[in-house]
Formats: sequence, structure tokens, C-alpha cells
Amino acid sequence: MHELGLLSGVVEVIVDAADGRRVRRVALDVGTRAGVIEDALYAAWPLASGGTVCEGADLEVEVIAATVWCPACEAEREIDEFFALACPECGAPTADLRHGREFAIREVDVET
Repeated sequence: MHELGLLSGVVEVIVDAADGRRVRRVALDVGTRAGVIEDALYAAWPLASGGTVCEGADLEVEVIAATVWCPACEAEREIDEFFALACPECGAPTADLRHGREFAIREVDVET
């Protein structure tokens, strides 16, 4: 489960930034093509955060839909897991992935 490794890195960054203050909530942006499973993130969170200032903090995951830019439609189009390098609307070839690979800390709520 590489989600544990990813979250361990997230916790490490937050611990450094929190400067000893207790963390109440962590919000992540995770793209549908980031290669992680949302349920696995929630399952791994207690393990990754245990024994740190993040222990007991709520984890929120905002799933970001994968999109591509279609040059024919001149629009951003949402894609699914069966994306075949073509616009799902008009079929024009495209590989211009605009969203979906995100894995970022969006927000951290710490005690003051």
C-alpha cells in the first residue's frame, strides 16, 4: 500500500510546519489519476499520523476529476478510467491532461 508512504510524507511536511502545535484537520486534493485509492488513504491515515502532532486529526480528501483539453472543441472535458487519448465528446485526438494527477495538501487546521 503506497498510500501509507505518501501520507507519511504528508505528515512529515505538516509536522515541520506545525512547529509543535496540534493538528486538527488535514485536507488533501487527490486526482482520479494520481494512482491512489481514496479508501486506502483513509485506512492508512491513523498509521501515518500516529505518534505525531497529526494523531487524531480529521483527514478530508477532495477528489479531483481527470480532464483533458480538446483542441477541436476548444474545451476541457472530463475523462473516465477508459480514456483512449481522444476527446470523449467529439473523438478528436488529445493527450493534454489538465487535471487528475494532483496529490497536494490543500489545507491544514492547527490549534493556536
